[in-house]
Amino acid sequence: MKKLLYGFAVIALLLQGCQKQEEKTVSGLLKSNFQTVINGDSTDLYVLKNAAGVEVCLTNFGGRIVSVMVPDKAGKMQDVVLGFDNIADYINVPSDFGATIGRYANRINQGKIVIDGDTIQLPQNNFGHCLHGGPKGWQYQVFQKVNQIDATTIEMTRFSPDGDQNFPGNVTAKVTFKLTEDNAIDISFEATTDKKTIINMCNHSYFNLSGDANNPITDNILYINADKYTPVDSTFMTTGAIDSVKGTPMDFVTAKAIGQDIDKYDFVQLKNGNGYDHNWVLNTAGDVTKLAAKVSSPISGIALEVYTNEPGIQVYTGNFLDGTVTGKKGIVYKQRTGVCLETQHYPDSPNKADWPSVILEPGKVYNSKCVYKFVIEK
Repeated sequence: MKKLLYGFAVIALLLQGCQKQEEKTVSGLLKSNFQTVINGDSTDLYVLKNAAGVEVCLTNFGGRIVSVMVPDKAGKMQDVVLGFDNIADYINVPSDFGATIGRYANRINQGKIVIDGDTIQLPQNNFGHCLHGGPKGWQYQVFQKVNQIDATTIEMTRFSPDGDQNFPGNVTAKVTFKLTEDNAIDISFEATTDKKTIINMCNHSYFNLSGDANNPITDNILYINADKYTPVDSTFMTTGAIDSVKGTPMDFVTAKAIGQDIDKYDFVQLKNGNGYDHNWVLNTAGDVTKLAAKVSSPISGIALEVYTNEPGIQVYTGNFLDGTVTGKKGIVYKQRTGVCLETQHYPDSPNKADWPSVILEPGKVYNSKCVYKFVIEK
């Protein structure tokens, strides 16, 4: 009997140990739900925390931000990004939620680029264009090497072979996420290549600053530090023009509610974009210390400031969320329940010679910076 009782005691201790390992994150996630092997590469859930109690959870599948817990105006912690609570959904439900986008964020016209006189045909996965690196872009790949430097900093590295989605060059790309003590997620993108190629990386988090993804983001107040934007045609492709925002619904130089003008489809750009899905030409001239954009929720008092060294920012208001996807906490994601602020070079820059170049050459290092800083407006 003593041996039997001893055996039960050992089992109980083992179960307790398992329960401790399965302790949930502040955002309610379990690491075990993110652990699998994809094409020989292991995936996991990683956690960053600062002294203020802010928590950021990430997975190396697609270099994604899974959850961000920040305090609202009442001091209650809120998860302010859309996503899933398990790796199976990230694999099986196509999405860009929280992803590191590469090799080329946004669209390339008809999927064609020309490098040194050679025409290269990339995948055509969006109205005949190449969107976000193609159907097997980095958001659907594992970042094979993960280095958690400390409690607030993690590096994820992906090797992308020559010909990956038909992009040239063996590319090594690294994304570093650092959670600062003033509640900012400081994201650094780096890449090198052995052959001339194009690179344009970004983070594709969908923010709902109310903390409840049942709420639309149309009441959010948005500021964009940009006097101009790049208009698009009916296939969401940039036309090559750079137009003034003045006197149009594209003007966020004076902050206003996202929903104030969003349905004014008599303005052809809103009709073409099904709302806002456009690149703004920032006034910041690559200065990462200057405010590029800001969005705030009147419900929670949480505001997000965006800083970048990039020349542009794509603002996408979740126009194609349609209630067919169920995310964390069993919430169905409906239209305009998330807003993306993607710092980037302009869409289709490889085919617009007078726009800032996206060419990366051997011996050079691609560097891009995006800072998402959370503050409280009471």
